[in-house]
Amino acid sequence: MLNRQNDWWRGAVIYQVYPRSFQDSNGDGVGDLPGITARLDHIASLGAEAVWISPFYKSPMADFGYDVSDYRDVDPMFGTLADFDALVARAHELNLKVLIDLVLSHSSDQHPWFAESRQSRDNPRADWYVWADPQPDGTPPNNWLSIFGGPAWQWDTRREQYYLHNFLASQPDLNFHNPAVQDALLDVARFWLERGVDGFRLDAINFGTHDKALRSNPPKPAELVCPGAPRSNPYTHQLHVYDKTQPENLLFLARLRALLDAYPGKVTVGEIGDDREFPTLAAYTRGKEHLHMAYVFPLLTENCDPGYVRAVLADYLAEASDGYACWSLGNHDVPRVVSRWSSLGGSPSARARLALSFLMSLPGAVCLYQGEELGLPESEVPFELLQDPYGKTMWPDYKGRDGCRTPMAWTSAPDGGFGAGAPWLPIDPAHLELAVDRQQQGDTVLAFYRDFIAWRQQQDALRLGTLRLLAPHEQVLAFVREHEGRALLCAFNLSDRPANYTVAEAGRLEVAAAPGFAGRVVDNRIELPPLQACFAWIGRPQGE
Repeated sequence: MLNRQNDWWRGAVIYQVYPRSFQDSNGDGVGDLPGITARLDHIASLGAEAVWISPFYKSPMADFGYDVSDYRDVDPMFGTLADFDALVARAHELNLKVLIDLVLSHSSDQHPWFAESRQSRDNPRADWYVWADPQPDGTPPNNWLSIFGGPAWQWDTRREQYYLHNFLASQPDLNFHNPAVQDALLDVARFWLERGVDGFRLDAINFGTHDKALRSNPPKPAELVCPGAPRSNPYTHQLHVYDKTQPENLLFLARLRALLDAYPGKVTVGEIGDDREFPTLAAYTRGKEHLHMAYVFPLLTENCDPGYVRAVLADYLAEASDGYACWSLGNHDVPRVVSRWSSLGGSPSARARLALSFLMSLPGAVCLYQGEELGLPESEVPFELLQDPYGKTMWPDYKGRDGCRTPMAWTSAPDGGFGAGAPWLPIDPAHLELAVDRQQQGDTVLAFYRDFIAWRQQQDALRLGTLRLLAPHEQVLAFVREHEGRALLCAFNLSDRPANYTVAEAGRLEVAAAPGFAGRVVDNRIELPPLQACFAWIGRPQGE
């Protein structure tokens, strides 16, 4: 039986905040913790159950906080521990859970642990990071590559060894094969649990352990897609068999789960980027021994063709239906969904509404990224203003992640209501037209988000039900969500042309009162205008 207090995360709506770009409270051009606290009412008004806050720890900011130099303190750029405590207190007053980003697979090279580790081969933390001798010719120990471009190995003259970095060279990988490292990271988690957080989003969590034998990865066939990286990145040319997702990682996740189980109602959501994403999601989330939930990347691509989306869901059902997914269509690492789905045609507003209705109809929890509720498009950031090291390396084929990280537009004023100082990234003028204050009244994307999320909260079939795919269609994606004998048909016209979809199901169809859609039912045929959805009960409607 579902325990509403401890199992609040099942079917939950989680809102992601990227602190640098949410609200600047002190005029330095960078968002901060007091700014988040001041805007929590907005998140609560959407109907979200939790807020996920990207890293705010002390950091040299080479990767904007995903390079941590002190796991137990707030970077002065974002405020203080007292500011964080105030944020948690206010969130709890609003019945919002607080999830914080934990970056456990790697630290900054400025972390004291690494400063000690690199001094010699025999100091107390010598084995806290992944060190390896060169090959006889001086080259790196194997062919592993960094996601950010180039080899995943950096030479260190002190130890005359290479260290592993799956991301920037200034983000050395911790050695999870060392129990002392695991103990230290569990202590970090315990520190924040004691401070009142409700759980963790775990960054790149399948990168925790590596192959101890350091075997080279095999090449990847060109026709296979690497999730989360463009083909122009050499990282996509390998099958990542040995550099991540090793079996030993589950042993650490079991220890982390045991810690969280001592704090009822606390949860984990993991980020998984892997060649076999759904099997990994299943292994990491099935049962009650590892993660509570995890998300993967197949829906974070530009491909929104009904056949592709249906194939993603078919793979999920075949490979991970016994796990627990947390779905998202956007985050701080990918272009905004309104722009990614531009191939659908229609207006950005119509795409934003269709994307939300689809996301909210998937089985599991869902994540919304700040600004999605406004229908914000991707921003164009010129090279001279680019901040993202990934974009600078891969320019011009890949422009990095700054386009989805520009500051929130709270008002239509030139500064967007973000803050008095010059913002760290430019505010997109197109976003000012879609600002929060402009969408408070009328038939807006923001109003639709609030209405649809509120409606979904009342539909156990959507929050808790199973998923069954219906027959494929060149324009329409259709499936049924079922819970306790009630079946809700969900149909989405993923095209800019009218579509008809015939449902080969026994029992009458009765349109559900979902907000904002114009689809209609004639017998067992659904008539869908372009970029529209229809929700219909099969047999008896809910409530009869």
